[in-house]
Amino acid sequence: MILFLIFIIGLALGSLLNVCIYRMPKGESIIVPRSHCPRCGKIISAWDNIPILSYLLLNGRCRSCRESIPVSYPLVEILAGLLLLIIYRKFGFTLEFAKFSIFGMLLLILVFTDLQNRIIPHAITIFGLLVGVIASWFVSVDWVVIMWELDWLGGFLNIWRVKSFLAAVTGMALGGGSFYLIGKAFYLLDGKRKEYLGFGDVMLVAMIGSFLGVPLTLLTVLLGSLLGTLIGITLENSMQRFQHYKWPFGAFLAPAAIFSSLEGRSVIEWYIKVSGFR
Repeated sequence: MILFLIFIIGLALGSLLNVCIYRMPKGESIIVPRSHCPRCGKIISAWDNIPILSYLLLNGRCRSCRESIPVSYPLVEILAGLLLLIIYRKFGFTLEFAKFSIFGMLLLILVFTDLQNRIIPHAITIFGLLVGVIASWFVSVDWVVIMWELDWLGGFLNIWRVKSFLAAVTGMALGGGSFYLIGKAFYLLDGKRKEYLGFGDVMLVAMIGSFLGVPLTLLTVLLGSLLGTLIGITLENSMQRFQHYKWPFGAFLAPAAIFSSLEGRSVIEWYIKVSGFR
């Protein structure tokens, strides 16, 4: 019963995410006006706004103008429900569940805004940065990268909450900073002065760093790059429409970050074991 309830809550959150995905790239408020059909402007009644069920009952069309409703709407709702369920199964009702639920929902928004509009809203990433840093005071962030310095300094800086907070700030700074420098380097080396990484990608990696710390952020970038390469090459070689297609990197970084938040430590521990690294 509890799993079903978690899934239903996730569906409801997915409905809110759809509002963010549609309105935020346009700079519109997510609060007012009420949900309405983007084509005919008709206010959507509560009965027609039930996640998944209303889409099925209306056969995927607006009740007023009969224009089709994008399939991305129920897809986002289903993904949000499944993601919340997976996070609950991983962490139970804990602070980790709250932290990574927020993280996952924010990343779902960014996947679809980047895919549909090539936009990673700063309002989402800045909010995520703040949540990630604040949450580090309550949920431990991997501090292995700064352990040597804190052990040497000792005292107050060896308190786990302080270590976790500094690890979040370090992940944010190194993640976002390194991406910014890489983007600038490619820009300067390319005679055409072409932007390879947008500032939205920089902010996204900084947000991921504030939630995950340096090791898991590096894993996220690696997995996101591999995922993007695999999907990009496969589709470009199999479908004409995707040849010379400009793939949005954020759409691959976000699912990689979700995976890293759930199973990243196991992957790193496995790598250390098989490589014999100590």
